[in-house]
Amino acid sequence: MTVLKETSLKTKTNFWNDSCDLKDLDYALENNCIGATTNPIIVKKVLENNMDIYEEILMNEIKENPTATEDDIAWKMIERMALDGAKRLESIFDPKTGNGRISIQTNTKYCKNPDLLLEQALYFNTLAPNVQVKIPATKAGIEAIEEATYAGVSINATVCFTVPQAVAVAEAVERALKRRQDEGKDNSEITPVCTIMSGRTDDHMKKVMATQDRLIDAEALEWAGIACCKNYYRIYKEKNYKTKLLTAAFRNIHHWTALVGGDILGTIPAAFQRKINGSDIEVVEKMDEPVKAEWLDQLKTIPEFIQAYEPDGMTLDEFDTYGATLDTLIQFSEGYDDLVKIVRKYILR
Repeated sequence: MTVLKETSLKTKTNFWNDSCDLKDLDYALENNCIGATTNPIIVKKVLENNMDIYEEILMNEIKENPTATEDDIAWKMIERMALDGAKRLESIFDPKTGNGRISIQTNTKYCKNPDLLLEQALYFNTLAPNVQVKIPATKAGIEAIEEATYAGVSINATVCFTVPQAVAVAEAVERALKRRQDEGKDNSEITPVCTIMSGRTDDHMKKVMATQDRLIDAEALEWAGIACCKNYYRIYKEKNYKTKLLTAAFRNIHHWTALVGGDILGTIPAAFQRKINGSDIEVVEKMDEPVKAEWLDQLKTIPEFIQAYEPDGMTLDEFDTYGATLDTLIQFSEGYDDLVKIVRKYILR
């Protein structure tokens, strides 16, 4: 009985595999994982690590589409990997719970264009029954999330680090579900999630503090993302939102153990899954345990943490300029560029 399997059996907390790598997904499924995810960086790594599987597929795509651009072929590969993962998850797919879904991420370049985000989301939703569509929690993304949900898409809000972003996502979903309900449409198979990338929230606080002429307890900085997750979860229960919390960007063991017991998901990289299972961890429900007051008090001296923690800490217009948002959008864009560079070499052979 591994730690992850025991957690899934004893508590409401479940996890996804933070990759579409089929070998990693098989390990995760053995430990009761109920989903998987992709993004440009993940797809690039999977391609590099599995050329024995995907090189021939890549070359065939280029041969069969001689006038396609490198971007066209890159997206063909992104879709292919998502569909491979979707097929592997078919046996556990339940449209009413959302178990067995795989997330495919919309183009980072569309982060400020709600129409392009929506168009791509609607297309992705046709690829397989168990697809979940990632849309960034930018200002444009919130608009696209509402319209995609209204169209029946199960969304996964990504590029999200803060409580105000998560609340805006949940409220957009609720508006869409209400519109559907008023029109007599079925909402039972729409299973939205909102990712709070807790480790990246921590990273941002550390980056901010590195510029200041003062210090706070180093341990407090490891709990910023967790504090945001716990605060959103409290609101989620109070408001009875349908949008479930999905935690991501694991950096330390607290990112798992401190949230166990909540009716949430964690998207966990394979290497971190093995570290959890290889550790002497007792499965104890801690979601309702607050972050230590001394750490929270210190974190609240950081204006950027107040923006992240308080439900009204940011306006919709501020989502796009929040430091963690900018850093992550740049990283995702660079990851996509690296994927295109691999494709380019094969096209120009």
